[in-house]
Amino acid sequence: MVYIRYVLHGIHTRIYGSGIMKVSNLLDEYYLSFEYNNLREETKVQYKYFLGIVCSTSVVDGKSLGTYKLSNLTTKLAKLAYNKWCERGVSLANHLMSVIRVLLNYGINMEHCTMNPFSNIKKRVVAHRKVVWTKDDVIRFLDIAYSDFKTRSLGLIAQMAYEWCQRIGDMRLLEWSNLDLDEQRMQIEQSKRRAEVFLPISDELNEMLLQQKNDYGFQKYVAPRPRPFKGSYKPYSLTKLPILARKVMTSAGLSNELRLSDLRRTGTVEMVDAGVSMGNIMSVTGHANPQSVKPYMKNTFASANLALQTRRGLTESESHDKSILNADKKDVIYNI
Repeated sequence: MVYIRYVLHGIHTRIYGSGIMKVSNLLDEYYLSFEYNNLREETKVQYKYFLGIVCSTSVVDGKSLGTYKLSNLTTKLAKLAYNKWCERGVSLANHLMSVIRVLLNYGINMEHCTMNPFSNIKKRVVAHRKVVWTKDDVIRFLDIAYSDFKTRSLGLIAQMAYEWCQRIGDMRLLEWSNLDLDEQRMQIEQSKRRAEVFLPISDELNEMLLQQKNDYGFQKYVAPRPRPFKGSYKPYSLTKLPILARKVMTSAGLSNELRLSDLRRTGTVEMVDAGVSMGNIMSVTGHANPQSVKPYMKNTFASANLALQTRRGLTESESHDKSILNADKKDVIYNI
């Protein structure tokens, strides 16, 4: 490990010299490092995707961030880049901020640079989305997705995310080894929290999965892209999936406000409205504490009505019990 670090450092010092290394050069070295290659496969895919956006970001006079020398990176430049990212969404900007910090901290550890200007910038607070799909939205989306073999995998990703209240990213990478179609059970370790969840497969979903396995069971991914790439079937990329989903949403006449990622929240809200206990909801979503579930929840008439009806029912039950108790007391007094 130490030897590899030394070799990488020595090679790049000879090639680029002190203070000449660019962000893109550091990125090339990082991809060869133990730090990067020790990450989970799905994490490496995400890092490559986000770091690609980082390096291609046009900051000043059309010059991309990847072409800047490490020695020329400043807090002012970092602020400009972050503000540009925020134009595409605060959540995305914060993800990009996180990965560039990781990259430059690696550069500091390898003595390629002495400071990380992105560490001086405070991330903006992301307003929690509260958008949910209606049941009609889900049905219309699935009708369009399942009507074409080319988008059937997308339909499955959406249906699984909705029914199981799971993240789109985990469903995108779901493998056949996670499923037992005979017992109609699914088991998965979530990529974000490492929580392990065990969930039933509904008859309707199981039927779709059996059909999918008949066509794609020879490879490991449950919902791969319909065409092989270099001889093997790959999962949808983080960039391709939302683009394809938007096309299906448009064909289905759905609101532009909806996102695939809202399906996890939609399923959670439906459980709340149905009166499912917080503990049982957490066993489905994989959250470790009730506080973590709150961003996926919203106040609805159904949940409020259920709460008030439950309280009213308990109050009436208590009154009924008291009336019986009082009647018993009267009977006792009367008999005496």
